[in-house]
Amino acid sequence: MGVLRTMALFAVAALAEIGGAWLVWQAVREHRGWWLAGLGVLALGLYGFVATFQQDANFGRVLAAYGGVFVAGSLLWGVVMDGFRPGRWDITGALICLLGVAVIMFAPR
Repeated sequence: MGVLRTMALFAVAALAEIGGAWLVWQAVREHRGWWLAGLGVLALGLYGFVATFQQDANFGRVLAAYGGVFVAGSLLWGVVMDGFRPGRWDITGALICLLGVAVIMFAPR
């Protein structure tokens, strides 16, 4: 149950952070309205709280591991939302990052 909770919280954090950043990008870079930036800022604020729900009490460990989820999630977001086609090195890098997540969060201590 701990692994599922950890990964679910990482997924929620990724949706909030990546989605928030994407909304700001849409407002600023794509000129799609500043109201999107406002929604993005709210989503980014939500992201800031999600990590506090992780069972591991070590901020550095949680945020370091989340970084790998962010990398893979950002590429996936680009595929779904922007039609981005990652190359083999994008995918390889994301898999390496996810391996890092597993080692940081789930290796025996």
